[in-house]
Amino acid sequence: MVNRARFAAALGVAVTIALPAAAEKHYAPGITDTEIKIGQTAPYSGPASVVGTMAKGHVDYFKMINDQGGVNGRKITLISLDDGFNPAKTVEQVRKMVEGDGIAFLFGSAGSATNLVIRPYIEKMRVPLLFPISGSRAFYDPAHHPWIIGWYPTYHLDGVMNAEYVLAHAPHAKVAILYQNDEFGREHEHGFRDGLGDKAKDLIIAEATYEPFDPTVESQVIQLQQSGANVFYIIALPKFAAQAIRKSSDLGWKAMRLLDYGAQSITGTLMLAGLDRSKGIISHIFIKDPKDPRWKDDPDMVAFHAWEKKYYREADPTDPNIITAYGQGFTLVQVLKQCGDDLSRENIVRQAANLHDLQVPLILGTLSTSPTDYEPFKSMHPMQFDGTRWQLIPE
Repeated sequence: MVNRARFAAALGVAVTIALPAAAEKHYAPGITDTEIKIGQTAPYSGPASVVGTMAKGHVDYFKMINDQGGVNGRKITLISLDDGFNPAKTVEQVRKMVEGDGIAFLFGSAGSATNLVIRPYIEKMRVPLLFPISGSRAFYDPAHHPWIIGWYPTYHLDGVMNAEYVLAHAPHAKVAILYQNDEFGREHEHGFRDGLGDKAKDLIIAEATYEPFDPTVESQVIQLQQSGANVFYIIALPKFAAQAIRKSSDLGWKAMRLLDYGAQSITGTLMLAGLDRSKGIISHIFIKDPKDPRWKDDPDMVAFHAWEKKYYREADPTDPNIITAYGQGFTLVQVLKQCGDDLSRENIVRQAANLHDLQVPLILGTLSTSPTDYEPFKSMHPMQFDGTRWQLIPE
């Protein structure tokens, strides 16, 4: 059993000292003088298969790093296995990678429920989980779960920021909320309530949930529209978000529509809903939008598109999910650089909790972590879809 308090305290002392590397080599399983073997699960199939593009982005980002000589002379081998967004399959795949393939740690595994179900196992095995594709606050809890460090803005933060937007722009709002009935949906909803504060009980007049394997959310949208709400907050995976956007438009529902940041892909969500039906939607962003012409000549955007053309030719160059995969890969490489030759599992986590104002390509702002604060993002930027592209809203 992991002594979490002792481990967290050790992390705190070590990070305060902030030594980037040790003189003596220390290797976790899966690491040698020439290789760093890591693993992940991803929904290449199933209801969240659009997220599989991000996993492919991770694989191809590390191909570029390996072609450049790797990290401190070591090539990164990423084993990426399909779990179909099914927690039972996730457990099976993770056991295979840890006990069979001998990976050093997990990186960029997708999903809240799928990562939560493996948490007891990886903590027992002392296997780090770095930068899962999830904004659940369960992965930003150094006091209780020091082996897991998230990367994304939390779902709670997304909810808070949407609430702040409503308070600033629709003070007489009557809000209806659609959310997925799991950790992902509930954390957004709780964040929204926290952001509204005492006004939540008066402003939120209707809620409806759906299950990840439901065929459609159209009946829920009809129910919410009938509540008389003039603000519609959509918290959903891309498939269901597209259905909700399309149905709300077809109903002639003239509500302000808010969309969680995980469903803002133009190709993965808005084109499925219909670009005309999506016009006016509000969301929040933490990256430079590849479809925004203001970033066309940005050096990092130019480098990103060059990487896509060479390593990930089938990628949609306007898909923001690929940019986040690129940013996660960059962040992990920084962590491994800081490790030097101390590539023990403890030091890998220690260095992931020791990022200071890290400027990640195509990320708005900088990322920082500490032994007591695993949340690298503290804010995001509001934007609105104009029928063609997202436009940043001046703050």
